[in-house]
Amino acid sequence: MNQTTIKALNILKKVCAFTLLTIGLNAFGQSYPNKPIHLIVAFTAGSATDIIARAVADVMATNIGQPIIIENKPGAGGTIAAGQVAKADADGYTFLVHSSGHTLNPFIYNNLPYDTLKDLTGVATLGATPNVLVVSPSKPWKTAADLVAAAKANPGELNYGSAGVGSATHLNAEKFNLSANIKATHIPYKGTPEANSEVIGGRIDWFFSPLGSALSLVQSGKLKALAVSTSKRTTLLPNVPTTLEAGIPDSDYVLWVGLLAPSGVPAPIIKKMNEEVKKALENKDVKERFAKLGAEPFIMTPDGFNKFIRDEMVVSYRISKSANLKGN
Repeated sequence: MNQTTIKALNILKKVCAFTLLTIGLNAFGQSYPNKPIHLIVAFTAGSATDIIARAVADVMATNIGQPIIIENKPGAGGTIAAGQVAKADADGYTFLVHSSGHTLNPFIYNNLPYDTLKDLTGVATLGATPNVLVVSPSKPWKTAADLVAAAKANPGELNYGSAGVGSATHLNAEKFNLSANIKATHIPYKGTPEANSEVIGGRIDWFFSPLGSALSLVQSGKLKALAVSTSKRTTLLPNVPTTLEAGIPDSDYVLWVGLLAPSGVPAPIIKKMNEEVKKALENKDVKERFAKLGAEPFIMTPDGFNKFIRDEMVVSYRISKSANLKGN
């Protein structure tokens, strides 16, 4: 047997092995799922992350024919939930639903029980929504510019809330503070509903609340909306300007929500879950539920989502260093 024949046979063996592996993986993916799937949501029930997760999960469960069980694990900016999922079996039955703050946490928490890039992998983005700068109606400020002026006149005396250190609401507020060149005291809470209640009670001065959580409170007059965080106004609050329109440059911010998995989950399962998310986001009922929240469907491939996370981490690092943020 000459060398050319031996080389050809070796190549053929590799092709056959790859083909068998592909067939096996495809078969594995096609048999999945055959039991309930668990989504660990990094924030409280009623938060934007939770509401978006439930809207998508309801449709996905119907499409895949298996229950999707949602468990809220709030605390420490979502790192408790992320740590749990990072250590979960990589069998495709435990996933994490997190938000933009996922990209900030590695820079402000010294002892994370997981590696953001190594232990978790992106599956799909779910949705994006504006935050709303809200204050109590009892406060004298009518615009974001009024609030900024008051903060500058009283450095460090005003305070602002967040849904936890390292949460997207915290990151939004810090970007706003840096852009407006103001100093204020941060008061973290366990979640968005609690922070909104504290604003209503006048115990904190302002909060960048996800639109879906603040909308009914603004419409009922319990909260006063000064600005939205996105670069364009939302149709749900058309008379509320953006922070950019309020004269605060580079203050725009979008809260995104995404689905992640423990590293090591087989590629066919990641692909299937991405496809199921995409189908759910194209569902009429999901679109209507999102529209009522002021949210928009937001879909990426797994590779695209992982690149997006890395790019967002660059921005989050800059903000964390400039604001000297610390989680623990």
